[in-house]
Amino acid sequence: MRKSTFVLASSFVALSSFVSSAQAAVVLTVNLNTANQITISATTAASLNTASGFTSTGFYLENFYGSTTGSSLSDTLVSGNLTTFLNASDNSPDLFRGSFPTDAGLNVWSYSSASPSGFTAGTQAFAGSGTWTMSAAAYADMLAGPTSGAVYFPADTSDDVLAATRIGEYSRVAVPEPTTLAAVAAGGMLVLRRRRA
Repeated sequence: MRKSTFVLASSFVALSSFVSSAQAAVVLTVNLNTANQITISATTAASLNTASGFTSTGFYLENFYGSTTGSSLSDTLVSGNLTTFLNASDNSPDLFRGSFPTDAGLNVWSYSSASPSGFTAGTQAFAGSGTWTMSAAAYADMLAGPTSGAVYFPADTSDDVLAATRIGEYSRVAVPEPTTLAAVAAGGMLVLRRRRA
């Protein structure tokens, strides 16, 4: 191998290692498997960066809906203690879709009484989980969104992102296809009939 080729190959390997180490981990998972309901849960992944801000602004799941069109969001908290890892939960996390209908992101705020709240690079980003119910139309909008995206803080609308800090990524739990749900239901009925027979 020529020296110039070796140097180039070594540089590519080093660059690849740097890029992969700088990639943000999944810090939040989103579950939409129950109709008209969303559950957002923390993972144990660390925050990519250090940031500080107010819970009244909260954190932002960029491009969550995948579109700026759709229904406004009115949610009801079922239960939840979702918060930043460094700040105790006040058990009242809330959802917000701002600048409707021009914003494709989802905001979580009002999760702690700490002021300010924040993240530290290399330390677990979030803790707990939250479950909310909403209208069928708002739920359908959520289902239409991408499978993953960036989490920013502090930010509650898309125009905050440029000045906000990237904390990590969110990832959706796979939603079963309607045909799969029907097959599972049919299988359950078959088992029930066999047991009765």
